[in-house]
Amino acid sequence: MAKELEVKVLGIDKKQIENKLVQVGAKLISREYQINTLLDTEDKRIESMNNSYLRIREVKNLINDETKIILTLKENKTNSDIRENIEIDTEIDDKQSMIYILETVGVKVMQEGYKERTSYSYDSMRFDIDTWDKNTYPYSYMEIEVEKKEDLDKAIKLLDIDKKSISTKSIVELRKDLGLTI
Repeated sequence: MAKELEVKVLGIDKKQIENKLVQVGAKLISREYQINTLLDTEDKRIESMNNSYLRIREVKNLINDETKIILTLKENKTNSDIRENIEIDTEIDDKQSMIYILETVGVKVMQEGYKERTSYSYDSMRFDIDTWDKNTYPYSYMEIEVEKKEDLDKAIKLLDIDKKSISTKSIVELRKDLGLTI
């Protein structure tokens, strides 16, 4: 179980933000292709409790060719100037068997989305540049994940980010803003 502090930076130019990260000395830690499978009950019980979601993420790391499948429950705790989540992960071996087990107890696949992610680290900060398939979310954005709230200000200054482009919304909320509901 991990506590996560993060924001999204919307409206980014991927090349420009990657160039800034490289210029400041951020280290490339992964390039990934992901399949994200969102799960919930018919009445969306998981989403309604603490703005939570359950997902299975298949991650293919394009740098080291490793593949992992991770089941995650992500619970939102606060959503003011920074999004605080509790993320509970467990690695699984067989996605289809897990889906079968979950469907047997009333949890079903709600949506599947495909994403390319490029990740950098700088000090104790992580920067994930995400580009989803057009049906999931048509715009690239960057997530900034920090250990302390003060590090968010440091990241904003470091990359000269306009605070107006910062969002604490989840991908589910961003999709709803665009009328892309499940």
